[in-house]
Amino acid sequence: MIKQWLAHAFAVERAEDFSPSEEQQQIADRICQEIIRRDMVTLAILSLETCRPLNYIGSQAIHFFSPFLSILVDRTAQKTFAEFLEQRGSIDWMCQRLETLSASHTNDQSVPPNKGGTPVNSNLETNSEDGS
Repeated sequence: MIKQWLAHAFAVERAEDFSPSEEQQQIADRICQEIIRRDMVTLAILSLETCRPLNYIGSQAIHFFSPFLSILVDRTAQKTFAEFLEQRGSIDWMCQRLETLSASHTNDQSVPPNKGGTPVNSNLETNSEDGS
């Protein structure tokens, strides 16, 4: 009996088994959208990957500074985000979500093809031939 208990005494959840709640996903999506809006996706992913071992400490820092952060951010949102960061697979999920949303954002902003059929720089070529 003790041997069975000890077999799982130091078990930790796997990062692959992580799935955020609906509220956690909404808050993380808002953060991801803000990162994409500021065009900082690469920097954010690099920072998240670098600080991966410290995600639990970061969540505890959010809990610690919650009186000061409540001036800027909704208290329930910061508590939910801190609980999100406490889980082992949260950083992987956040990086994948950033990549997914960034890819869909760049696809949405793709430039439509030129409908006139003439190259955009045709004026430059004709002006240079005229000597101007």
